[in-house]
Amino acid sequence: MMSQQPVLSSKADHIATWTLNLPEQRNPISDQTVVDRLTELVAEVNADMDTRVVILTGAGKGFSSGGNIKHMVEREGIFGGTPIQQRNGYRSGIQRIPLAVYHCEVPIIAAVNGAAIGAGCDLALMCDMRIAADTAVFAESFVKLGIIPGDGGAWLLPRAVGNARAAEMAFTGDAVDAHTALEWGLVSKVVTPDELMAEARELAGRVAKNPPQALRMTKKLLREGQKMSLESLLELSAAMQPLAHHSNDHREALAAFMEKRPGRFTGD
Repeated sequence: MMSQQPVLSSKADHIATWTLNLPEQRNPISDQTVVDRLTELVAEVNADMDTRVVILTGAGKGFSSGGNIKHMVEREGIFGGTPIQQRNGYRSGIQRIPLAVYHCEVPIIAAVNGAAIGAGCDLALMCDMRIAADTAVFAESFVKLGIIPGDGGAWLLPRAVGNARAAEMAFTGDAVDAHTALEWGLVSKVVTPDELMAEARELAGRVAKNPPQALRMTKKLLREGQKMSLESLLELSAAMQPLAHHSNDHREALAAFMEKRPGRFTGD
């Protein structure tokens, strides 16, 4: 029987795997226990230089159903209270997830094993890379429940699929299948369910073999590049690059290149 921990975590070969672990509910992420656990895991990874990449997936048949519909109906958790209490509930609750994941220092791969609905779709979008099983579907479906994307989806979705397709998904709430998601650039690869985790681990392995400090700085530059001018990003790059040039891993990378062998990186 699986642990009742809402998000499981394991690590091997510099790769952390996080598994949303409420399969009987299709892995909602609006409960405070899930929010706390995901933010805790990000903090652990940021402090652990031995972790170079994360795979995020869901237990059971679904990736994530997003908000807990039962709690919406019963006005529980972040869905309860006065408008002001609900506003504060979102800010201290589910909105902590996009902020935490955005500031995760290592790359995150979403291995989307099934339906990614509402905030579950947005959780996949928070990740840097996405691979989907051919059974996966994606839906920015808030409007069908008479609500809006409360977790940053209106910021995330256009950056993944462009404004027009984001508008189509958000205004209709309709689901798109895995192959449409691939065509639209929402995911980078579609495989069978049996192949999904192996493909995610293979991609993670190609990431993890690189110098960890360079990986973290590269991710930081990609994030900052979404909001900086070219001039500002060049200045930040110029400030970061000497840190890379003076690292032991840079010297090891040069030696490995010249000697035609794999590098052995330590994060120093």
